[in-house]
Amino acid sequence: MKTEKLKKIFSTKTARSVVVIAAVLLVGLAVYLNYRWFYDPSASIGYGDNNMEDNFDDSAETNMNAQQANDYFTSAALARRQSRDEALDVLGIVSSSEDADEQTRADAQAKMSKIASDIQNEANIEALVKAKGFDECVAVIGEDTVSVIVKAETLQAKDTAQILAIVYETTGISPEKISIINK
Repeated sequence: MKTEKLKKIFSTKTARSVVVIAAVLLVGLAVYLNYRWFYDPSASIGYGDNNMEDNFDDSAETNMNAQQANDYFTSAALARRQSRDEALDVLGIVSSSEDADEQTRADAQAKMSKIASDIQNEANIEALVKAKGFDECVAVIGEDTVSVIVKAETLQAKDTAQILAIVYETTGISPEKISIINK
């Protein structure tokens, strides 16, 4: 009896459209959260003051900092990939759904194409930035912004200019919408 009611409710075109729209909104939310987490990475890391004396020498500290930085870049790239994979899975379901109307399927396929393009552009940016001498780099492309996180103590003006040029040439996004963060 319950299943008959559910079938009756979801058999209408409006109900199916609501489900598809909800799925698309969830994908949009996943992409937005991914962007926000990478845009301000210091906000998600819970470092605190433990009031303890340092019982190790400077070389041990340098090695620990280098390991933490490498772990950060590895986990950032992994989290970005997982988020994109989830978004692509949902969009794939929407685009192949027989219940979705043509416009919704076309929108889902366009978003899938945009995500694929962003993945390629991020990989290109990362490779080019590393070619300029940076050890590690993670690029995250949002709706109309780009965040580039590089492994560097400090960034010189020429380094920033090179990264801005790489991102602009790769994505066409204007420099004022590009954020460069050194880690």
